[in-house]
Amino acid sequence: MSQKILLTAKEVNIILHRLACQLIENHLDFSNTILIGIQPRGKYLAERLAAVLKEDYKIKEVQLGFLDITFFRDDFRRGEKPLEANKTEINFIVEDKKVVFIDDVLYTGRSIRAALTAIQSFGRPSEIELLTLIDRRFSRHLPIQPDYRGRQVDAINNEKVVVKWKENDGEDLVLLEQKK
Repeated sequence: MSQKILLTAKEVNIILHRLACQLIENHLDFSNTILIGIQPRGKYLAERLAAVLKEDYKIKEVQLGFLDITFFRDDFRRGEKPLEANKTEINFIVEDKKVVFIDDVLYTGRSIRAALTAIQSFGRPSEIELLTLIDRRFSRHLPIQPDYRGRQVDAINNEKVVVKWKENDGEDLVLLEQKK
């Protein structure tokens, strides 16, 4: 298996700040905005963005939640091994709020479709946007596009984008792996 580095830790940090600035441009004080990390891997990006907004850009109130989509996926119970659920942590009202879904990689769009269904259990948002670190633009199965993207990657089917977060994997790094 060959690997190519797409983003180093420094580049990930630069992209996090750019994405935070784009969010500030569109949401100003975040009084009516909720950030929702899609479990499991979107959680790290969402936490990191919330920290940048609070610490570096002095946004006082950033509401952050995490959404598990396991039982809303269209491939639930289709695989060989059972899927393991993650924890949903949404401790606020979603009704009439602007929701920003956050995930590390946008691939087929199926996870986002599941998230759109799952969030309805918590109310009806006034608007939903999508922020993703990596957009694999040629792999979509559904007509879903990000509103905010860190990097666009043209990966073909036998290539996999791997995002590593220092909180989980010991380092910040984005790789393109090619299966042989």
